[in-house]
Amino acid sequence: MSADRLPKALQATEEDIQLLLAAQAHLGTKNCDKTMESYVWKRRADGIHVLNVGKTWEKLVLAARVLATIDNPNDICVISARPYGHRAVLKFGSFTGAQAIAGRFTPGSFTNYITRSFKEPRVIVVTDPRVDHQAIREAAYVNIPVIAFCDTDASLKFVDIAIPGNNKSRHSVGLLWYLLCREVLRLKGQVPRGPTGPSGWETLPDLFFYRDPEEIEREAAEKAAAQADAEGGDADAAATGAATGVAQEWDAGNAADSVLAAQPTEQALDWSAEPTSGDWTAEPAQDASGGW
Repeated sequence: MSADRLPKALQATEEDIQLLLAAQAHLGTKNCDKTMESYVWKRRADGIHVLNVGKTWEKLVLAARVLATIDNPNDICVISARPYGHRAVLKFGSFTGAQAIAGRFTPGSFTNYITRSFKEPRVIVVTDPRVDHQAIREAAYVNIPVIAFCDTDASLKFVDIAIPGNNKSRHSVGLLWYLLCREVLRLKGQVPRGPTGPSGWETLPDLFFYRDPEEIEREAAEKAAAQADAEGGDADAAATGAATGVAQEWDAGNAADSVLAAQPTEQALDWSAEPTSGDWTAEPAQDASGGW
């Protein structure tokens, strides 16, 4: 279905196309699989294949319409073994109610009912057919439809709906998942149509982007340092007061010093004196009452 024949509500806006171009979702790789040739618009002089953004949007809408028809959102399983898609699938699952598998896919999750992670989804969505090949293969064994974000070097074997896009960049992967999630929520009526903001969905695509753990730690350290600088004067005064209070409490409560500094009394015992007791061999005296 071409973009011209799509309903007006489902057609891409200028803002959506700008987002796809800014995230470089249209840039593929130097290799192109035969099954992906129909989604390639042209090839640049440096050998990079450029994807057709119009077809990317068409397939996004098609996949969203398929996902929106499933009554129970828990029957949808979103998978990403690629680190750039971990956060995206988790956010997609939190917004739509789908099951998210971020990280290594446990073999047998779709075919071996004995495993703890056994699932029976009605459809799965994967980030990269090359990395998530185990999930796609098992889905093919049990006849589960597969929706996949495919780059130019991806094979479409066992893939039912291919969404052409750059799945190697953190911004591109996050944006594709964001647009799919937003379209599903729009078709279900949970989010009004309109530009991002108060009139539409207020969630920004940045929420779906992968974040480096080192970057998160660095931001947390900078925030803590700034907060410490802002409260520097009060913190120094409070620390000084606390140290003084601790010293006073220690001086008042330490009774061992006074015990050690005490002088010996005049009633000291004479250890050289003879014992005052009598004969140790004598029988103990009995009480007149007959008791001890």
